[in-house]
Amino acid sequence: MKVLVYLGSLFNDKLKLGVAGRSETFKKLQQAISKTDKVFWFHCASLGEYEQGLPVFERLKEKHPNYKIVLSFFSPSGYEIRKNSKLANVVVYLPLDTPKNAKKFLELVHPDFTVFVKYEIWINYLTILKKQSRRAILVSALFREHQSYFKWYGGIFKNALNAFEHIFVQDVTSELLLKRLVTKTLPLREIPDSIV
Repeated sequence: MKVLVYLGSLFNDKLKLGVAGRSETFKKLQQAISKTDKVFWFHCASLGEYEQGLPVFERLKEKHPNYKIVLSFFSPSGYEIRKNSKLANVVVYLPLDTPKNAKKFLELVHPDFTVFVKYEIWINYLTILKKQSRRAILVSALFREHQSYFKWYGGIFKNALNAFEHIFVQDVTSELLLKRLVTKTLPLREIPDSIV
């Protein structure tokens, strides 16, 4: 996949921005986060997901001002617009979801709490979060019948959902579909203050 993304970046400006940005991620994290810092990690695919997660991010920052915040994006459409966000101590591109990248990223970030938004299911990151017993939630999630979770080949994606302590969904359809896979589903409006 890494090779395909690199080759694609030769012909696509958006991919080129992502490749260049990802090459700086680990350096930026090393400079911004120390081993003793308490850290929240917020991840969004792009700008739309960021806006959906923002009320949750702001509430956590307000409630826990002593935590540093790592904000990551997969797409330049989020990163380029929010790279100077006052919400976060450091804003980075999320490295591609390989076991090596996920391990290094999580060693540097060592999050006490992670928030993913909407469709963000990165198998290697979630596997390590679960293995390390690190807390994570998925907010503003949307599920549809055609997604891989509900197909015969979707076992690895179903298992990844178990890394989340809670999954907060946007609508009743998502809630009903997800109940076929996990039992920790709540409507987004019911995120309790006590969760962190």
